[in-house]
Amino acid sequence: MLAVVAYIVLALTTHGSVLHADTLTAIFQFLAVPMVIGLAQMVVLGVGQMNLSVGVVTGFCAMVTAWLMVDVGLPAWLALVAGLATGAVIGLVNGLIVVLTRINGFIVTLATMTVIDGLRYGVHGTATYQGYSPGLTKLGQGTILGVPTVFLVAVLVAIAVAVFFRRMAAGRRLLASGGNPLAARLSGVSNDRSLVLAHLLSGLLAGVAGVIVVALSGSVNATIGDDLLLPSFAAPIIGGVALAGGVVSVVGTCLAALIVRLVDVAQAQYSINPDWVDLIVGAVVLGAVLITQLRGRAAK
Repeated sequence: MLAVVAYIVLALTTHGSVLHADTLTAIFQFLAVPMVIGLAQMVVLGVGQMNLSVGVVTGFCAMVTAWLMVDVGLPAWLALVAGLATGAVIGLVNGLIVVLTRINGFIVTLATMTVIDGLRYGVHGTATYQGYSPGLTKLGQGTILGVPTVFLVAVLVAIAVAVFFRRMAAGRRLLASGGNPLAARLSGVSNDRSLVLAHLLSGLLAGVAGVIVVALSGSVNATIGDDLLLPSFAAPIIGGVALAGGVVSVVGTCLAALIVRLVDVAQAQYSINPDWVDLIVGAVVLGAVLITQLRGRAAK
């Protein structure tokens, strides 16, 4: 509802410019990455953890994918698979470190974020990879019945995540571990396995976001992903996901990602200083957290 209201207000205050076909296409094209990044963070929040590395993992997977096509000469499909596998492996490592060391995911992913950030610049430097698979970039920038292809990919990913949590036993066990770890353990659920799975899926989804970036942008450099950390938290938190774990909302996360995207559109339409945009999004996230906390106290 809030997303609809925000879009209507934006349409009225810009004299309908955001209703033009080209503008709508651009909005939904660049909504794909925030949606998937929000889902990557949501999966980890489901077990009461946080993943601070989702942004740099996205950028790193994008660089690996582009590098494999440009410098190694792999076909596009194989490079995309390698990009997804890179994200999944990083997520798996995060999960295993959390379980083996008993250190909170916040600290572990902060460390891996720093390590991966160093790898991005240390190994690849400031080089820009471009000129890879024309077919891939054409697909990424194309549309199907007027709807951007990359947005349809993001929708399919969201449906898969929703099915995982609603229909699959592993998804329900993951939420059980996040909602009440003691009760889950007494019921025979492995909380350690849930933690590893949550981080693995988060890394995989970050990898998906990375290959979407590669297909959409046509060029990749080491700065990709640096601005994705705040949106990754904003989408699930505004969308109603509990920080304490046990509750996720795929639809809410996707709609909240649209709200964040509309804030970016408003910034371009009104020439607002980007620093003010970050302030607004941060304030909304803080407000959502406070409201959630107040509701929880009232329920008790």
